[in-house]
Amino acid sequence: MNKKTNNSKLRQNMYFTALIDIARRAGAKILDYYHNQHLEITYKNDESPLTDADINSHKIISSELMAISNLPIISEESKSIYTKSEKYWLIDPLDGTKEFINKNGEFTVNIALIENQFPTIGIVYHPLKSVAYIGGSNFGSVKIDSSNDQKNILVSQPTTPIRVVASRSHLNDLTTTFINSLGSVKTIQAGSSLKFCLIADGMADIYPRLGPTSEWDTAAAQAVVEGAGGSVLTLEGGRLCYQKNNIRNPYFVVRGKNTLNL
Repeated sequence: MNKKTNNSKLRQNMYFTALIDIARRAGAKILDYYHNQHLEITYKNDESPLTDADINSHKIISSELMAISNLPIISEESKSIYTKSEKYWLIDPLDGTKEFINKNGEFTVNIALIENQFPTIGIVYHPLKSVAYIGGSNFGSVKIDSSNDQKNILVSQPTTPIRVVASRSHLNDLTTTFINSLGSVKTIQAGSSLKFCLIADGMADIYPRLGPTSEWDTAAAQAVVEGAGGSVLTLEGGRLCYQKNNIRNPYFVVRGKNTLNL
């Protein structure tokens, strides 16, 4: 299947236009809070931060998704975090809350459709730059800028030195050891699911995540990477899957083209 056919199929997906609109609406609400000098921050039981931006983005996305489908919705801000349905929405209303609080701009809105434990279409929206990444493994992936111009995106061949993406807020010793094992590398730091998007857009080669994440952190971005020809695999080599009894993901590595040996 060629690139043109893939992305034509993506644009014809019944949720394509709606997901872009929903993500933009949520992103606009997040920016209202982002530019507020008196941001209120609370903390969850796991000590992760929570703001009104997270909550109100969740409300917008949930309401809009219920208007276009009758599928269950699982969100980081939901009371329920599991469904038996074979098909459901999995969202992170504000991925990168720490980046949001630190005002470095690297936060996103993530919405994915899960079918039979894998993401089939997902959108990652970067509110501060008004850029959306949307795609899926059977559709291809596109990048949409603030002018609504759409560009097909593909992962790239690995470079020398290898371009490694590292978390801006969650880099640990295990990940550092993995990166050092790759040899000559150029490290690119980024926050939120934008790390996946760098792989999908051919701007980086590999992103090892050897630390804790939850399913809503990765689903939408995984769809984009896979649509662009990349992979998101566990350390055992299996495709990262969803709807597990434990919402936490195993460690995984995101790769571009022909980097399975890295």
